[in-house]
Amino acid sequence: MEEELKDLLELLDLEQIEVNLFRGISPSDRWQRVYGGQVIGQALVAASRTVEDHARTAHSLHGYFLRPGDTNIPILYSVDRIRDGKSFTTRRVVAIQRGEAIFNMSVSFQVLETGLEHQSQKPNVPQPEACLSRQALLEKYSKSIPQANLEQANQPQPIDIRFVEPINEFDPDPAPPFQHVWIKTAGEMPKNNRLNQCLLAYASDMTLLDTSYRPHGLGWRNDNFQVASLDHTMWFHRPFLTDEWMLYQQDSPFSGGARGFSRGAIFNREGALIASVAQEGLIRLHAQGNKASLYK
Repeated sequence: MEEELKDLLELLDLEQIEVNLFRGISPSDRWQRVYGGQVIGQALVAASRTVEDHARTAHSLHGYFLRPGDTNIPILYSVDRIRDGKSFTTRRVVAIQRGEAIFNMSVSFQVLETGLEHQSQKPNVPQPEACLSRQALLEKYSKSIPQANLEQANQPQPIDIRFVEPINEFDPDPAPPFQHVWIKTAGEMPKNNRLNQCLLAYASDMTLLDTSYRPHGLGWRNDNFQVASLDHTMWFHRPFLTDEWMLYQQDSPFSGGARGFSRGAIFNREGALIASVAQEGLIRLHAQGNKASLYK
């Protein structure tokens, strides 16, 4: 297993400190605030740890980001066991730092069943092998990337990403409000449905909000551009493995009121729809030199 993926799995492996209370940490080399996908993934781990029936896996989650997380202190995840029914189990998770909620999420688990089936068709796009790797894109756009950012961006990552319609995030041109992104882990994953769900929840926040400001020719590294996830919803449709290529289809039908709305559909390589995602985020453009210190 690649070292970076091992580190990510350790990040998701929460410490249990009471029956319904778990503690998570953040990477020491990340940004000043906690990455939203980390909190989603860790909260799903905490909820899953309280569901004793392992035949039940998450089928939906709905979360709200309330405050920016601090990477320098642990995050406590408190789980409320709302309901244990015959087919469905419901949990509520609150992520806490310094005595205040920074994130809350509801999760529903279901015993796997068979039933009526239909799905949207997987888009016909180039395969991941035909798309530039992250390193190749960095080399292509290297002249517009500050050296400090280039060194950081060149660090190995636990998630392999291939953009079908790449843009230079350091100097973007306006682009249509959609994108297709191939994703998979950088190493082999355990054959564990719940862990793969938590890993995909982590990855689902990486590019989705970006779709809502592609038409405006702005990059999140712009000093006057304030970007943050506000909420995140995800539905898991069928079992999957995150160490196999998945196509993340994303579009943004609306932005306004300093918010951007994006939707996502995730397919496995064979074309089966494995998950759907929706997110609204803050996309606020400040006057020159007037960017707020916090994201809300």
